[in-house]
Amino acid sequence: MVISVASRIAYSGLTAAQVKINVTAANIANADTEGYSVKTATQSSLVAEGVAVGVSVTGVSSKVDRILLRSLMTATSELGATETTADYADRLQSLMGSLSSDDDAGSSIAAAVTSLESAASALATDPSDATAAADFVLAADAMTTQLRSLSASVQSLRGDADADIAATVSETNDALHTIDDLNVAIVAARARGESSADLEDKRNAALATVAGALGVTFTVAETGAMTVATTGGQTLVGAGVHELSFLAAAAMTADTVTDAITIDGRPIDPGSGTLAALVTMRDETLPATQDALDALAAALIDTLNAVTATGTAVPAPASLTGTATVAATDPLGGSGTLHLAVLDADGAVVGTSDLDLAAYATVGDLVDALNGIGGLSASIDADGHLAIAATASDTGVALGGDAVVGSDAASVAAAFGFNDLLTGTGAADIAVRAALLEDAGGLALGSLDDSATTAGATALASGSQTVAQALTEALGASRDFSAAGRLSARSTDLAGYAAAIVADAAAVASRADTALTTAETVESNLSASMSSSTGVNVDEETARLSQYQNLYSAAASVMEVANEMFSTLLDMVSSAT
Repeated sequence: MVISVASRIAYSGLTAAQVKINVTAANIANADTEGYSVKTATQSSLVAEGVAVGVSVTGVSSKVDRILLRSLMTATSELGATETTADYADRLQSLMGSLSSDDDAGSSIAAAVTSLESAASALATDPSDATAAADFVLAADAMTTQLRSLSASVQSLRGDADADIAATVSETNDALHTIDDLNVAIVAARARGESSADLEDKRNAALATVAGALGVTFTVAETGAMTVATTGGQTLVGAGVHELSFLAAAAMTADTVTDAITIDGRPIDPGSGTLAALVTMRDETLPATQDALDALAAALIDTLNAVTATGTAVPAPASLTGTATVAATDPLGGSGTLHLAVLDADGAVVGTSDLDLAAYATVGDLVDALNGIGGLSASIDADGHLAIAATASDTGVALGGDAVVGSDAASVAAAFGFNDLLTGTGAADIAVRAALLEDAGGLALGSLDDSATTAGATALASGSQTVAQALTEALGASRDFSAAGRLSARSTDLAGYAAAIVADAAAVASRADTALTTAETVESNLSASMSSSTGVNVDEETARLSQYQNLYSAAASVMEVANEMFSTLLDMVSSAT
Protein backbone atom coordinates (compact mmCIF):
# COMPACT_ATOMS: atom_id res chain seq x y z
CA MET A 1 0.00 0.00 0.00
CA VAL A 2 2.86 2.39 0.88
CA ILE A 3 4.58 1.58 -2.43
CA SER A 4 1.36 2.39 -4.30
CA VAL A 5 1.08 5.78 -2.60
CA ALA A 6 4.68 6.60 -3.43
CA SER A 7 4.03 5.67 -7.05
CA ARG A 8 0.96 7.91 -7.25
CA ILE A 9 2.83 10.81 -5.63
CA ALA A 10 5.70 10.40 -8.08
CA TYR A 11 3.28 10.23 -11.02
CA SER A 12 1.56 13.47 -9.92
CA GLY A 13 4.97 15.15 -9.69
CA LEU A 14 5.86 13.80 -13.10
CA THR A 15 2.62 15.14 -14.58
CA ALA A 16 3.00 18.54 -12.91
CA ALA A 17 6.57 18.87 -14.18
CA GLN A 18 5.42 17.95 -17.69
CA VAL A 19 2.74 20.69 -17.63
CA LYS A 20 5.28 23.25 -16.43
CA ILE A 21 7.72 22.18 -19.15
CA ASN A 22 4.99 22.59 -21.77
CA VAL A 23 4.01 26.05 -20.46
CA THR A 24 7.63 27.16 -20.36
CA ALA A 25 8.27 25.85 -23.87
CA ALA A 26 5.24 27.81 -25.12
CA ASN A 27 6.56 30.95 -23.40
CA ILE A 28 9.93 30.61 -25.11
CA ALA A 29 8.31 29.93 -28.51
CA ASN A 30 6.12 33.05 -28.18
CA ALA A 31 8.84 35.35 -26.89
CA ASP A 32 8.56 37.51 -30.05
CA THR A 33 4.79 37.21 -30.45
CA GLU A 34 3.22 40.66 -30.14
CA GLY A 35 0.67 40.85 -27.34
CA TYR A 36 1.70 37.52 -25.77
CA SER A 37 1.98 37.56 -21.98
CA VAL A 38 4.13 35.08 -20.05
CA LYS A 39 2.13 32.17 -18.63
CA THR A 40 2.64 30.51 -15.27
CA ALA A 41 1.43 27.07 -14.16
CA THR A 42 0.06 27.23 -10.60
CA GLN A 43 0.77 24.15 -8.47
CA SER A 44 -0.84 23.02 -5.19
CA SER A 45 -0.41 20.10 -2.84
CA LEU A 46 -2.89 17.19 -2.77
CA VAL A 47 -3.78 16.23 0.80
CA ALA A 48 -5.73 13.18 2.03
CA GLU A 49 -6.54 12.74 5.72
CA GLY A 50 -3.98 15.39 6.60
CA VAL A 51 -1.23 13.69 4.66
CA ALA A 52 0.31 15.01 1.41
CA VAL A 53 -0.44 12.55 -1.38
CA GLY A 54 0.96 14.45 -4.39
CA VAL A 55 0.75 17.69 -6.34
CA SER A 56 -1.65 19.12 -8.87
CA VAL A 57 -1.46 21.95 -11.45
CA THR A 58 -4.56 23.99 -10.67
CA GLY A 59 -4.33 26.36 -13.62
CA VAL A 60 -2.28 28.29 -16.16
CA SER A 61 -2.51 32.07 -15.84
CA SER A 62 -0.92 35.33 -16.89
CA LYS A 63 -0.51 38.39 -14.75
CA VAL A 64 -1.46 41.57 -16.62
CA ASP A 65 -1.40 44.88 -14.74
CA ARG A 66 -4.82 46.36 -15.50
CA ILE A 67 -3.73 49.90 -14.54
CA LEU A 68 -0.74 49.65 -16.87
CA LEU A 69 -2.98 48.20 -19.59
CA ARG A 70 -5.37 51.14 -19.27
CA SER A 71 -2.49 53.60 -19.57
CA LEU A 72 -1.21 51.74 -22.61
CA MET A 73 -4.64 51.86 -24.28
CA THR A 74 -4.80 55.62 -23.70
CA ALA A 75 -1.34 56.00 -25.23
CA THR A 76 -2.40 53.80 -28.14
CA SER A 77 -5.35 56.11 -28.82
CA GLU A 78 -3.12 59.18 -28.75
CA LEU A 79 -0.58 57.52 -31.02
CA GLY A 80 -3.33 56.61 -33.51
CA ALA A 81 -4.48 60.23 -33.54
CA THR A 82 -1.03 61.75 -33.97
CA GLU A 83 0.04 59.27 -36.66
CA THR A 84 -3.05 60.09 -38.71
CA THR A 85 -2.71 63.83 -38.19
CA ALA A 86 0.98 63.78 -39.14
CA ASP A 87 0.25 61.77 -42.29
CA TYR A 88 -2.42 64.16 -43.55
CA ALA A 89 -0.50 67.26 -42.45
CA ASP A 90 2.55 66.10 -44.41
CA ARG A 91 0.37 65.52 -47.47
CA LEU A 92 -1.11 69.01 -47.09
CA GLN A 93 2.33 70.58 -46.82
CA SER A 94 3.46 68.67 -49.89
CA LEU A 95 0.52 70.16 -51.82
CA MET A 96 1.32 73.70 -50.72
CA GLY A 97 5.05 73.54 -51.39
CA SER A 98 7.47 75.58 -49.33
CA LEU A 99 9.01 79.02 -49.05
CA SER A 100 12.59 77.74 -48.93
CA SER A 101 15.07 77.76 -51.78
CA ASP A 102 14.51 74.11 -52.69
CA ASP A 103 12.84 72.90 -55.88
CA ASP A 104 9.23 72.93 -54.65
CA ALA A 105 9.43 76.60 -53.62
CA GLY A 106 9.02 77.55 -57.26
CA SER A 107 5.76 75.65 -57.50
CA SER A 108 4.03 77.17 -54.46
CA ILE A 109 1.07 79.50 -54.81
CA ALA A 110 3.21 82.26 -53.31
CA ALA A 111 5.68 81.82 -56.19
CA ALA A 112 2.79 81.92 -58.69
CA VAL A 113 1.55 85.25 -57.33
CA THR A 114 5.10 86.63 -57.38
CA SER A 115 5.44 85.52 -61.02
CA LEU A 116 2.24 87.41 -61.84
CA GLU A 117 3.71 90.52 -60.21
CA SER A 118 6.82 90.17 -62.39
CA ALA A 119 4.69 89.76 -65.52
CA ALA A 120 2.71 92.90 -64.57
CA SER A 121 5.94 94.86 -64.13
CA ALA A 122 7.16 93.77 -67.55
CA LEU A 123 3.82 94.76 -69.07
CA ALA A 124 3.93 98.19 -67.43
CA THR A 125 7.24 98.83 -69.20
CA ASP A 126 5.50 98.62 -72.60
CA PRO A 127 1.72 98.08 -72.50
CA SER A 128 1.60 97.99 -76.31
CA ASP A 129 3.85 94.90 -76.38
CA ALA A 130 1.56 92.02 -77.42
CA THR A 131 4.04 89.46 -76.11
CA ALA A 132 4.13 91.10 -72.67
CA ALA A 133 0.33 91.13 -72.59
CA ALA A 134 0.21 87.44 -73.54
CA ASP A 135 2.80 86.61 -70.87
CA PHE A 136 0.76 88.45 -68.25
CA VAL A 137 -2.40 86.54 -69.20
CA LEU A 138 -0.47 83.25 -69.15
CA ALA A 139 0.94 84.06 -65.68
CA ALA A 140 -2.58 84.85 -64.46
CA ASP A 141 -3.84 81.60 -65.96
CA ALA A 142 -1.04 79.60 -64.30
CA MET A 143 -1.82 81.20 -60.94
CA THR A 144 -5.59 80.64 -61.17
CA THR A 145 -5.07 77.07 -62.40
CA GLN A 146 -2.87 76.39 -59.40
CA LEU A 147 -5.44 77.85 -57.01
CA ARG A 148 -8.16 75.67 -58.51
CA SER A 149 -5.87 72.66 -58.30
CA LEU A 150 -5.04 73.37 -54.65
CA SER A 151 -8.70 73.76 -53.83
CA ALA A 152 -9.53 70.48 -55.55
CA SER A 153 -6.63 68.74 -53.79
CA VAL A 154 -7.74 70.00 -50.38
CA GLN A 155 -11.22 68.65 -51.05
CA SER A 156 -9.69 65.40 -52.28
CA LEU A 157 -7.83 65.08 -48.97
CA ARG A 158 -11.13 65.67 -47.17
CA GLY A 159 -12.63 62.91 -49.29
CA ASP A 160 -9.74 60.60 -48.36
CA ALA A 161 -10.29 61.37 -44.69
CA ASP A 162 -14.00 60.65 -45.06
CA ALA A 163 -13.27 57.32 -46.77
CA ASP A 164 -10.68 56.46 -44.09
CA ILE A 165 -13.30 57.10 -41.43
CA ALA A 166 -15.55 54.54 -43.08
CA ALA A 167 -12.71 51.99 -43.32
CA THR A 168 -11.66 52.55 -39.70
CA VAL A 169 -15.25 52.21 -38.49
CA SER A 170 -15.48 48.84 -40.27
CA GLU A 171 -12.18 47.63 -38.77
CA THR A 172 -13.25 48.80 -35.32
CA ASN A 173 -16.57 46.98 -35.55
CA ASP A 174 -14.72 43.79 -36.48
CA ALA A 175 -12.52 44.20 -33.40
CA LEU A 176 -15.57 44.80 -31.19
CA HIS A 177 -17.13 41.56 -32.40
CA THR A 178 -13.83 39.78 -31.72
CA ILE A 179 -13.89 41.05 -28.13
CA ASP A 180 -17.49 39.91 -27.75
CA ASP A 181 -16.73 36.43 -29.14
CA LEU A 182 -13.69 36.11 -26.88
CA ASN A 183 -15.79 37.19 -23.89
CA VAL A 184 -18.05 34.19 -24.50
CA ALA A 185 -15.08 31.84 -24.85
CA ILE A 186 -13.31 33.20 -21.74
CA VAL A 187 -16.39 32.97 -19.53
CA ALA A 188 -17.00 29.40 -20.74
CA ALA A 189 -13.36 28.36 -20.17
CA ARG A 190 -13.35 29.73 -16.64
CA ALA A 191 -16.63 27.99 -15.89
CA ARG A 192 -15.01 24.68 -16.94
CA GLY A 193 -11.98 25.43 -14.79
CA GLU A 194 -9.74 25.80 -17.83
CA SER A 195 -7.10 28.45 -18.48
CA SER A 196 -8.31 31.53 -20.39
CA ALA A 197 -4.93 33.30 -20.45
CA ASP A 198 -4.28 32.91 -24.18
CA LEU A 199 -7.82 34.01 -24.97
CA GLU A 200 -7.31 37.10 -22.80
CA ASP A 201 -4.15 37.96 -24.77
CA LYS A 202 -6.15 37.85 -27.99
CA ARG A 203 -8.85 40.01 -26.43
CA ASN A 204 -6.31 42.59 -25.30
CA ALA A 205 -4.94 42.69 -28.86
CA ALA A 206 -8.46 43.38 -30.18
CA LEU A 207 -8.89 46.04 -27.49
CA ALA A 208 -5.70 47.73 -28.73
CA THR A 209 -7.20 47.86 -32.23
CA VAL A 210 -10.30 49.59 -30.87
CA ALA A 211 -8.18 51.96 -28.76
CA GLY A 212 -6.16 52.92 -31.81
CA ALA A 213 -9.38 54.10 -33.46
CA LEU A 214 -11.01 56.01 -30.59
CA GLY A 215 -10.68 56.70 -26.88
CA VAL A 216 -12.00 53.81 -24.77
CA THR A 217 -12.38 52.62 -21.19
CA PHE A 218 -12.84 49.02 -20.06
CA THR A 219 -13.66 46.87 -17.03
CA VAL A 220 -13.38 43.10 -16.45
CA ALA A 221 -16.01 41.27 -14.38
CA GLU A 222 -15.38 38.33 -12.01
CA THR A 223 -16.65 36.03 -14.76
CA GLY A 224 -13.85 37.26 -17.03
CA ALA A 225 -16.16 39.21 -19.38
CA MET A 226 -14.82 42.59 -20.55
CA THR A 227 -17.05 45.65 -20.95
CA VAL A 228 -15.79 48.36 -23.32
CA ALA A 229 -17.11 51.92 -23.63
CA THR A 230 -16.06 55.18 -25.24
CA THR A 231 -14.50 57.85 -23.05
CA GLY A 232 -17.80 59.67 -23.49
CA GLY A 233 -19.67 56.80 -21.81
CA GLN A 234 -21.33 55.07 -24.80
CA THR A 235 -21.16 51.27 -24.46
CA LEU A 236 -19.32 49.46 -27.24
CA VAL A 237 -19.26 45.93 -25.82
CA GLY A 238 -21.56 44.89 -23.00
CA ALA A 239 -24.23 42.23 -23.21
CA GLY A 240 -23.60 42.48 -26.95
CA VAL A 241 -21.88 44.71 -29.49
CA HIS A 242 -22.99 48.30 -30.14
CA GLU A 243 -21.53 48.96 -33.57
CA LEU A 244 -20.27 52.28 -34.90
CA SER A 245 -22.21 53.59 -37.89
CA PHE A 246 -21.00 55.95 -40.60
CA LEU A 247 -21.84 56.72 -44.23
CA ALA A 248 -19.07 58.15 -46.39
CA ALA A 249 -19.90 60.97 -48.81
CA ALA A 250 -20.20 60.03 -52.48
CA ALA A 251 -18.18 63.12 -53.47
CA MET A 252 -16.49 65.90 -51.53
CA THR A 253 -16.72 69.64 -52.14
CA ALA A 254 -16.48 72.62 -49.83
CA ASP A 255 -20.29 72.52 -49.54
CA THR A 256 -20.62 68.80 -48.79
CA VAL A 257 -22.46 67.99 -45.55
CA THR A 258 -20.60 65.06 -44.01
CA ASP A 259 -22.04 62.26 -41.90
CA ALA A 260 -21.44 61.87 -38.16
CA ILE A 261 -20.15 58.72 -36.49
CA THR A 262 -22.99 57.26 -34.43
CA ILE A 263 -23.70 54.48 -31.94
CA ASP A 264 -27.29 53.32 -31.73
CA GLY A 265 -28.29 56.35 -33.78
CA ARG A 266 -26.60 58.89 -31.51
CA PRO A 267 -23.60 60.94 -32.69
CA ILE A 268 -20.42 60.36 -30.70
CA ASP A 269 -17.21 62.22 -30.10
CA PRO A 270 -14.36 59.72 -30.73
CA GLY A 271 -12.30 61.60 -28.14
CA SER A 272 -8.95 60.43 -29.48
CA GLY A 273 -7.54 57.85 -31.85
CA THR A 274 -7.53 57.66 -35.62
CA LEU A 275 -11.22 58.53 -35.94
CA ALA A 276 -10.90 61.73 -33.92
CA ALA A 277 -7.93 62.83 -36.03
CA LEU A 278 -9.73 62.06 -39.28
CA VAL A 279 -12.85 63.97 -38.23
CA THR A 280 -10.74 66.96 -37.17
CA MET A 281 -8.80 66.90 -40.40
CA ARG A 282 -11.95 66.61 -42.52
CA ASP A 283 -14.06 69.17 -40.65
CA GLU A 284 -11.54 71.68 -39.26
CA THR A 285 -7.93 71.53 -40.47
CA LEU A 286 -8.55 71.18 -44.20
CA PRO A 287 -11.58 73.51 -44.36
CA ALA A 288 -9.44 76.14 -42.63
CA THR A 289 -6.90 75.86 -45.45
CA GLN A 290 -9.73 76.10 -47.97
CA ASP A 291 -10.99 79.27 -46.26
CA ALA A 292 -7.55 80.89 -46.58
CA LEU A 293 -7.29 79.89 -50.25
CA ASP A 294 -10.75 81.35 -50.87
CA ALA A 295 -9.72 84.59 -49.15
CA LEU A 296 -6.66 84.83 -51.41
CA ALA A 297 -8.72 84.09 -54.52
CA ALA A 298 -11.38 86.64 -53.60
CA ALA A 299 -8.72 89.28 -52.97
CA LEU A 300 -7.09 88.58 -56.34
CA ILE A 301 -10.43 88.75 -58.15
CA ASP A 302 -11.48 91.99 -56.45
CA THR A 303 -8.08 93.67 -56.74
CA LEU A 304 -7.28 92.88 -60.37
CA ASN A 305 -10.82 93.34 -61.68
CA ALA A 306 -11.07 96.71 -59.96
CA VAL A 307 -8.04 97.82 -61.97
CA THR A 308 -9.06 96.39 -65.35
CA ALA A 309 -12.55 97.87 -64.84
CA THR A 310 -10.93 101.33 -65.18
CA GLY A 311 -9.54 100.49 -68.61
CA THR A 312 -10.67 99.32 -72.01
CA ALA A 313 -9.23 97.07 -74.66
CA VAL A 314 -7.36 98.69 -77.56
CA PRO A 315 -9.01 98.88 -80.03
CA ALA A 316 -12.34 99.21 -78.26
CA PRO A 317 -14.28 95.90 -78.39
CA ALA A 318 -17.40 95.60 -80.53
CA SER A 319 -19.30 94.52 -77.41
CA LEU A 320 -18.96 94.37 -73.64
CA THR A 321 -20.55 91.48 -71.75
CA GLY A 322 -20.51 91.52 -67.98
CA THR A 323 -19.80 88.60 -65.67
CA ALA A 324 -22.15 89.63 -62.86
CA THR A 325 -25.61 88.02 -62.86
CA VAL A 326 -28.41 90.60 -62.85
CA ALA A 327 -32.12 90.93 -63.56
CA ALA A 328 -34.05 93.82 -65.12
CA THR A 329 -35.92 94.38 -61.85
CA ASP A 330 -32.76 94.70 -59.75
CA PRO A 331 -32.42 98.18 -58.18
CA LEU A 332 -29.62 100.18 -59.75
CA GLY A 333 -28.75 102.52 -56.90
CA GLY A 334 -26.64 104.65 -59.21
CA SER A 335 -25.23 108.15 -59.12
CA GLY A 336 -22.80 110.23 -61.16
CA THR A 337 -22.30 110.33 -64.91
CA LEU A 338 -21.74 107.32 -67.13
CA HIS A 339 -19.77 108.37 -70.22
CA LEU A 340 -20.19 106.11 -73.27
CA ALA A 341 -18.07 106.41 -76.39
CA VAL A 342 -18.48 104.73 -79.74
CA LEU A 343 -15.03 104.57 -81.35
CA ASP A 344 -13.54 103.43 -84.63
CA ALA A 345 -10.67 100.98 -84.97
CA ASP A 346 -8.11 103.79 -84.48
CA GLY A 347 -9.69 104.99 -81.24
CA ALA A 348 -11.29 108.05 -82.82
CA VAL A 349 -14.68 109.23 -81.60
CA VAL A 350 -17.70 108.25 -83.66
CA GLY A 351 -20.13 109.43 -81.02
CA THR A 352 -20.43 109.94 -77.25
CA SER A 353 -23.23 110.18 -74.74
CA ASP A 354 -23.54 110.81 -71.00
CA LEU A 355 -26.14 109.27 -68.67
CA ASP A 356 -27.03 110.55 -65.19
CA LEU A 357 -27.45 107.25 -63.33
CA ALA A 358 -29.49 108.86 -60.58
CA ALA A 359 -32.33 109.05 -63.11
CA TYR A 360 -32.69 105.24 -63.40
CA ALA A 361 -34.24 103.12 -60.67
CA THR A 362 -33.53 99.62 -62.00
CA VAL A 363 -31.12 97.76 -64.23
CA GLY A 364 -33.93 97.49 -66.77
CA ASP A 365 -34.27 101.27 -66.82
CA LEU A 366 -30.55 101.56 -67.61
CA VAL A 367 -30.90 99.02 -70.44
CA ASP A 368 -33.72 101.09 -71.93
CA ALA A 369 -31.61 104.25 -71.70
CA LEU A 370 -28.65 102.56 -73.37
CA ASN A 371 -30.88 101.36 -76.20
CA GLY A 372 -31.89 104.97 -76.75
CA ILE A 373 -28.31 105.98 -77.60
CA GLY A 374 -27.45 106.05 -81.29
CA GLY A 375 -24.87 103.47 -82.33
CA LEU A 376 -25.42 101.30 -79.21
CA SER A 377 -27.67 98.44 -78.16
CA ALA A 378 -28.06 96.80 -74.75
CA SER A 379 -29.70 93.69 -73.34
CA ILE A 380 -29.57 91.15 -70.53
CA ASP A 381 -28.58 87.82 -72.06
CA ALA A 382 -29.89 84.35 -71.22
CA ASP A 383 -27.25 83.97 -68.49
CA GLY A 384 -28.32 87.18 -66.77
CA HIS A 385 -25.34 89.22 -67.95
CA LEU A 386 -25.64 92.83 -69.10
CA ALA A 387 -24.31 93.28 -72.65
CA ILE A 388 -23.61 96.56 -74.48
CA ALA A 389 -22.71 96.49 -78.17
CA ALA A 390 -21.80 98.95 -80.91
CA THR A 391 -24.26 98.54 -83.76
CA ALA A 392 -22.14 99.78 -86.68
CA SER A 393 -19.43 97.61 -88.20
CA ASP A 394 -15.80 98.46 -87.42
CA THR A 395 -16.82 100.34 -84.27
CA GLY A 396 -16.41 99.55 -80.62
CA VAL A 397 -17.70 100.72 -77.26
CA ALA A 398 -15.83 102.10 -74.24
CA LEU A 399 -17.01 103.28 -70.81
CA GLY A 400 -15.84 106.24 -68.75
CA GLY A 401 -17.17 108.85 -66.38
CA ASP A 402 -17.50 108.90 -62.62
CA ALA A 403 -20.73 106.92 -62.24
CA VAL A 404 -21.06 104.39 -59.42
CA VAL A 405 -23.76 101.82 -58.61
CA GLY A 406 -24.80 99.65 -55.71
CA SER A 407 -24.24 99.85 -51.99
CA ASP A 408 -20.47 99.52 -52.37
CA ALA A 409 -20.34 102.42 -54.89
CA ALA A 410 -18.54 100.38 -57.54
CA SER A 411 -17.92 101.75 -61.01
CA VAL A 412 -20.34 100.59 -63.69
CA ALA A 413 -17.67 98.40 -65.31
CA ALA A 414 -16.75 96.83 -61.95
CA ALA A 415 -20.34 96.34 -60.81
CA PHE A 416 -21.46 94.55 -63.98
CA GLY A 417 -18.18 92.77 -64.62
CA PHE A 418 -17.11 94.51 -67.83
CA ASN A 419 -13.42 94.07 -68.70
CA ASP A 420 -12.87 91.58 -65.87
CA LEU A 421 -9.51 89.84 -65.87
CA LEU A 422 -10.67 87.09 -63.51
CA THR A 423 -13.96 85.29 -62.99
CA GLY A 424 -15.24 83.20 -60.11
CA THR A 425 -15.92 83.68 -56.42
CA GLY A 426 -13.23 81.61 -54.69
CA ALA A 427 -10.33 79.21 -55.11
CA ALA A 428 -12.53 76.45 -56.53
CA ASP A 429 -13.67 78.44 -59.59
CA ILE A 430 -11.24 81.35 -60.05
CA ALA A 431 -10.19 81.62 -63.70
CA VAL A 432 -8.97 84.02 -66.34
CA ARG A 433 -11.85 85.28 -68.51
CA ALA A 434 -12.12 82.82 -71.38
CA ALA A 435 -12.02 85.52 -74.07
CA LEU A 436 -8.61 86.68 -72.81
CA LEU A 437 -7.18 83.16 -73.03
CA GLU A 438 -8.21 83.15 -76.68
CA ASP A 439 -6.90 86.65 -77.35
CA ALA A 440 -4.74 88.54 -74.86
CA GLY A 441 -5.30 91.64 -76.99
CA GLY A 442 -8.65 91.97 -75.25
CA LEU A 443 -6.89 92.88 -72.00
CA ALA A 444 -8.26 96.23 -70.83
CA LEU A 445 -5.03 98.24 -70.76
CA GLY A 446 -6.19 101.39 -72.54
CA SER A 447 -7.53 104.55 -70.87
CA LEU A 448 -10.51 106.39 -72.37
CA ASP A 449 -10.13 110.18 -72.61
CA ASP A 450 -13.54 111.42 -71.43
CA SER A 451 -12.76 114.92 -72.66
CA ALA A 452 -12.52 113.79 -76.29
CA THR A 453 -16.11 114.17 -77.45
CA THR A 454 -15.74 115.69 -80.92
CA ALA A 455 -16.19 113.29 -83.81
CA GLY A 456 -12.79 112.24 -85.11
CA ALA A 457 -10.94 113.21 -81.94
CA THR A 458 -8.67 110.51 -80.53
CA ALA A 459 -10.17 109.20 -77.29
CA LEU A 460 -8.27 105.91 -76.98
CA ALA A 461 -4.62 105.31 -77.82
CA SER A 462 -2.35 102.31 -77.37
CA GLY A 463 0.71 102.59 -75.19
CA SER A 464 -1.00 104.05 -72.11
CA GLN A 465 0.78 102.88 -68.98
CA THR A 466 -1.97 103.94 -66.57
CA VAL A 467 -3.77 100.59 -66.23
CA ALA A 468 -0.66 98.41 -66.52
CA GLN A 469 1.10 100.42 -63.84
CA ALA A 470 -2.01 100.24 -61.68
CA LEU A 471 -1.95 96.42 -61.98
CA THR A 472 1.64 96.34 -60.76
CA GLU A 473 0.87 98.67 -57.87
CA ALA A 474 -2.28 96.75 -56.90
CA LEU A 475 -0.45 93.42 -56.81
CA GLY A 476 2.29 94.85 -54.61
CA ALA A 477 0.13 97.03 -52.37
CA SER A 478 -0.65 96.08 -48.79
CA ARG A 479 -4.32 95.40 -48.10
CA ASP A 480 -6.37 94.30 -45.12
CA PHE A 481 -7.32 90.63 -44.88
CA SER A 482 -9.93 89.46 -42.41
CA ALA A 483 -9.25 86.35 -40.34
CA ALA A 484 -9.67 83.21 -42.47
CA GLY A 485 -9.10 79.64 -41.37
CA ARG A 486 -6.07 79.56 -39.07
CA LEU A 487 -4.76 82.89 -40.42
CA SER A 488 -5.42 85.91 -38.25
CA ALA A 489 -6.47 89.26 -39.65
CA ARG A 490 -3.48 91.04 -41.17
CA SER A 491 -2.29 93.71 -43.57
CA THR A 492 -0.03 92.41 -46.32
CA ASP A 493 0.26 92.23 -50.07
CA LEU A 494 -1.17 89.38 -52.14
CA ALA A 495 2.12 87.49 -52.41
CA GLY A 496 2.62 87.90 -48.67
CA TYR A 497 -0.80 86.41 -47.95
CA ALA A 498 -0.10 83.51 -50.31
CA ALA A 499 3.18 82.96 -48.46
CA ALA A 500 1.29 82.95 -45.16
CA ILE A 501 -0.92 80.12 -46.45
CA VAL A 502 2.15 78.09 -47.41
CA ALA A 503 3.81 78.82 -44.05
CA ASP A 504 0.64 77.84 -42.22
CA ALA A 505 0.61 74.41 -43.90
CA ALA A 506 4.26 73.96 -42.89
CA ALA A 507 3.43 74.94 -39.30
CA VAL A 508 0.57 72.43 -39.18
CA ALA A 509 2.93 69.68 -40.36
CA SER A 510 5.63 70.72 -37.89
CA ARG A 511 3.23 70.67 -34.93
CA ALA A 512 1.90 67.30 -36.04
CA ASP A 513 5.39 65.81 -36.29
CA THR A 514 6.27 67.11 -32.82
CA ALA A 515 3.08 65.66 -31.33
CA LEU A 516 3.78 62.33 -33.06
CA THR A 517 7.28 62.15 -31.60
CA THR A 518 5.90 62.75 -28.11
CA ALA A 519 3.14 60.17 -28.54
CA GLU A 520 5.60 57.60 -29.90
CA THR A 521 7.84 58.10 -26.87
CA VAL A 522 5.00 57.71 -24.38
CA GLU A 523 3.59 54.64 -26.10
CA SER A 524 7.04 53.08 -26.46
CA ASN A 525 7.81 53.57 -22.77
CA LEU A 526 4.48 52.09 -21.70
CA SER A 527 4.91 49.18 -24.09
CA ALA A 528 8.35 48.54 -22.61
CA SER A 529 6.89 48.64 -19.11
CA MET A 530 4.15 46.21 -20.15
CA SER A 531 6.69 43.92 -21.79
CA SER A 532 8.88 44.04 -18.70
CA SER A 533 5.88 43.21 -16.53
CA THR A 534 4.17 40.57 -18.64
CA GLY A 535 6.52 39.73 -21.50
CA VAL A 536 8.71 36.66 -21.84
CA ASN A 537 12.25 36.76 -20.44
CA VAL A 538 13.94 34.01 -22.42
CA ASP A 539 16.85 33.69 -19.97
CA GLU A 540 14.49 33.22 -17.02
CA GLU A 541 12.31 30.77 -18.92
CA THR A 542 15.35 28.77 -20.01
CA ALA A 543 16.50 28.52 -16.38
CA ARG A 544 13.01 27.39 -15.34
CA LEU A 545 12.98 24.81 -18.11
CA SER A 546 16.17 23.30 -16.73
CA GLN A 547 14.65 23.32 -13.21
CA TYR A 548 11.47 21.59 -14.39
CA GLN A 549 13.49 19.01 -16.31
CA ASN A 550 15.32 18.16 -13.10
CA LEU A 551 12.02 17.87 -11.23
CA TYR A 552 10.71 15.61 -13.99
CA SER A 553 13.82 13.44 -13.78
CA ALA A 554 13.56 13.24 -9.98
CA ALA A 555 9.88 12.23 -10.15
CA ALA A 556 10.72 9.64 -12.78
CA SER A 557 13.46 8.25 -10.53
CA VAL A 558 11.00 7.92 -7.64
CA MET A 559 8.58 6.06 -9.91
CA GLU A 560 11.40 3.80 -11.06
CA VAL A 561 12.32 2.97 -7.45
CA ALA A 562 8.67 2.41 -6.58
CA ASN A 563 8.29 0.08 -9.55
CA GLU A 564 11.42 -1.86 -8.54
CA MET A 565 10.13 -2.18 -4.97
CA PHE A 566 6.79 -3.36 -6.27
CA SER A 567 8.49 -5.96 -8.49
CA THR A 568 10.61 -7.18 -5.57
CA LEU A 569 7.51 -7.49 -3.43
CA LEU A 570 5.78 -9.55 -6.12
CA ASP A 571 8.80 -11.82 -6.37
CA MET A 572 8.77 -12.38 -2.61
CA VAL A 573 5.09 -13.19 -2.61
CA SER A 574 5.56 -15.62 -5.46
CA SER A 575 8.43 -17.39 -3.65
CA ALA A 576 6.42 -17.72 -0.47
CA THR A 577 3.66 -19.51 -2.31
